[in-house]
Amino acid sequence: MAFFIFSLIGHWLFGWFAFVQEQVEHGQAVELSGYLMEMLRDTYENWQSEFLQLQWQVGGLAFFLFLGSPQSREGSDRLEAKIDVILGRVDPVDGDGVIRELDERYCGRHTVEPEAHKT
Repeated sequence: MAFFIFSLIGHWLFGWFAFVQEQVEHGQAVELSGYLMEMLRDTYENWQSEFLQLQWQVGGLAFFLFLGSPQSREGSDRLEAKIDVILGRVDPVDGDGVIRELDERYCGRHTVEPEAHKT
């Protein structure tokens, strides 16, 4: 929050210096109302573009996650399920034990029941 306030104050302070310089270059009087309108517009435009970008990133990523893109969790679950089946076929004696050990080690994230790959 402190960084946000510091950057906002810096934006408005340097905006004031630029506004004063521009008014002097054009031979016009420096008026606070003109400065406030310009800075409010600039701040709103910056925030609007940032919020729209953030909204697209969050909304777009949620949408692609919902669709089941390769980067989503469902893609990882599919890969884990394939590995579970391979472990069960390569080592039918201890494959289930290895799968259970891995599931317990990594927060019990079960993708396939051990009995499902015996068939």
